[in-house]
Amino acid sequence: MMKTCVLALAMMLGSIASLRAADSPKSARPNVLVVVADDMGFSDAGCYGGEIATPNLDALAKNGLRFAQFYNTARCWPSRAAILTGYYAQQVRRDTVPGVKSGSQGTRPAWARLLPELLKPLGYRSYHSGKWHVDGKPLENGFDHSYSLNDHDRHFAPRLHTEDDKPLPAVDAKSGYYSSTAIADHAIKCLKEHAEKHADKPFLEYLAFTAPHFPLHAPAEDVARYRKKYLAGWDEMRDDRWQRLKELKIGGTALAAIERELGPPYPFPDAIKKLGPNELTRPVPWKDLAAEQREFQANKMAIHAAMVDRMDREIGRVLAQLRAMGALDNTLVFFLSDNGASAEIMVRGDGHDPHAECGTGATFLSIGPGWSSLANTPFRRHKTWVHEGGIATPLIVHWPKGIAARGDVRHAPGHIIDLVPTILEAAGGKRIEKWEGQAVPAAPGKSLLPLFAKDGKGIHDSLWWLHEGNRALRVGAWKIVAAGKDSPWELYDLSSDRSESKNLAKENPEKVRELAAIWTREFEQYAALAARDLPPDSKPKPEK
Repeated sequence: MMKTCVLALAMMLGSIASLRAADSPKSARPNVLVVVADDMGFSDAGCYGGEIATPNLDALAKNGLRFAQFYNTARCWPSRAAILTGYYAQQVRRDTVPGVKSGSQGTRPAWARLLPELLKPLGYRSYHSGKWHVDGKPLENGFDHSYSLNDHDRHFAPRLHTEDDKPLPAVDAKSGYYSSTAIADHAIKCLKEHAEKHADKPFLEYLAFTAPHFPLHAPAEDVARYRKKYLAGWDEMRDDRWQRLKELKIGGTALAAIERELGPPYPFPDAIKKLGPNELTRPVPWKDLAAEQREFQANKMAIHAAMVDRMDREIGRVLAQLRAMGALDNTLVFFLSDNGASAEIMVRGDGHDPHAECGTGATFLSIGPGWSSLANTPFRRHKTWVHEGGIATPLIVHWPKGIAARGDVRHAPGHIIDLVPTILEAAGGKRIEKWEGQAVPAAPGKSLLPLFAKDGKGIHDSLWWLHEGNRALRVGAWKIVAAGKDSPWELYDLSSDRSESKNLAKENPEKVRELAAIWTREFEQYAALAARDLPPDSKPKPEK
């Protein structure tokens, strides 16, 4: 009997020890899933007022948080640098700094490590699936596995893609390949392997779709669901989205007027000729369009909607894999877009056959400024501009074990530079101060964890933007913004005018000067950091 008691006591103590091990900080560290859409507008998802079916995103929002005032950089590669480093892209030479080799071809300083390298000491394995658009290669930057879709001109038959940094053969157009499905397939493959071989470790899955970026390509069965959906046109449908946004208490206080004379940010006159008379470079009133133009334009938006719909379905498959692994409750999920919807119109890749069915690999179409104005409802402007339409992103955060305020909307401003510090804090780590003996500069990103509480408060004193001469600064509710380096500053009070409809610059010149001085001071700091480790002849030139 004594032996039995001793055995029972040993088993009990062993169970307690096992429980303590299971509750240790290492095992309690959350998994992380970062999902990035490409060129998706602020209000495309259903939970942000859109008419597109996004049940998986909607479910994440219902059981997590939606951020109403979250921001990106207005462009794809700067946003990816900010998401993965926690720095403004200019600080790490991934957006243009005058006088410094920077921008899309810029190389990050040695100290600007990507998130997987920061998580590795905490025991994480990291996986990348989809768009890359960062300097270097994924495995060289800490990822354990990667599928990199580097062909941004073809959703059905890419020619440039790699697995684990090794080139893959071009895809046959008849293979049934579609970008969003292939990207999700790779993520699921990585998660299954993780569950089989590394279940004792947390993971990061960086899931970067190339949808709904142009060209407008989508499976025919997905397009069919939206074929007649957009015949009412962008004017009426913007009003409808705005009504839903008001009910959701997301998007501000008013619907911005469509800027009828504002077209694509870059002129491609030859492309417009190839696209034919039904293509439009201006968001003219829908009632003024000919019947053929309305049908052509409605078909384009149907494809955009199908791309978002399909992306949501593929996200659903990835979430189903997390559930099957028993990992969803302790996975910190982020969903966002790299910039606002795009007004660009061009023809690249395999060209455009005007006689082919819209949405197939034989066509190269973009939504253009009319539908981009719908996708960015209720804001002004588009991708590349730093008015709200170019930089406002949906942000959905889901983490059952870590978010107390489920289903809430957060109105405190945040920025994609905040993802790295949020993830590091959630994982029980902190930003490194030295890398290979070199001091690592303080980063501007702030942890969002305080906003996960029911009474979460704001975390930023200011937010800063610069892209292709487009400039902005937000301090509290005040925002200055300029469209191009030679344009004067505009001033808006976003607490009463998030749509940037009433320019207060003439009424408040002192406030403009105050904010402009802050913008310039921050630019000088970021430019100096970008040039810090370069030869003397690579120092930045002053911004005019």
